[in-house]
Amino acid sequence: MAHEVNLFWASHQTHHSSEDYNLSTALRQGVMQTYASWIFYLPLALFVPPPIFLIHAQMNLLYQFWIHTEVVSNLGPFEYILNTPSHHRVHHGRNPYCIDKNYAGVFIIWDRLFGTFAAERKDEKIAYGLIHSIKTFDPLETQFCHLKYMFKQFLINKGWQNKLSVIWKGPGWQPNLPRLGSNKFPPVKYPICVYHPNVSTALSLYTFIHFAYVLIQYSAVLKYSKNYSIFALFLYSIILLYTLQTFGAIFDQK
Repeated sequence: MAHEVNLFWASHQTHHSSEDYNLSTALRQGVMQTYASWIFYLPLALFVPPPIFLIHAQMNLLYQFWIHTEVVSNLGPFEYILNTPSHHRVHHGRNPYCIDKNYAGVFIIWDRLFGTFAAERKDEKIAYGLIHSIKTFDPLETQFCHLKYMFKQFLINKGWQNKLSVIWKGPGWQPNLPRLGSNKFPPVKYPICVYHPNVSTALSLYTFIHFAYVLIQYSAVLKYSKNYSIFALFLYSIILLYTLQTFGAIFDQK
């Protein structure tokens, strides 16, 4: 649903916005996704004991981490059953044959059964990222750019049926188009151009050290958060967000 319902895609698109494909891509998550995913797990509370669910949730999460890599190629017979790095590379591609394919988390058999499977092609290099690249490292823009787009579409479209369709239909939906929008996607232009402004080694080193310091500071504040007032935590959050935006501006060369 995160790919086929616009409101859910607004959060999940953050994960797909990376134009590189490596283990760090797995950590690139939408902040809003946490507040929506529980809806799909809630029915399990009726018949799955909490210990079993917690073990499943952790194993499922760990499995989906390692498949974000270009290092591992074909895994032979496992390709027929499991979601492998090869299958998940297709899922993250913006090539026309990759769009809305290989939804699986662990078992690729579900995509094979429901017609959403596509095998990685050796004759066509996969280009990663969104169809329309956001071209920025600004964390707030990366997280909320699609919500901005949805808001504009909500205002532009006439009639409540169309306005609500902006929210509940697919990311590519427009009036007079099918629920998921047009199935004609722009072809990938080769050579693939990845958004990567030239940043000096000194600036990169500074950003790395500063980010490490911010991470340590954040961990300390999180650990002792009960000792701070709501106002102090709010102020710290503003400073933290501004700092992260500054890192993004450095890499955007702004």
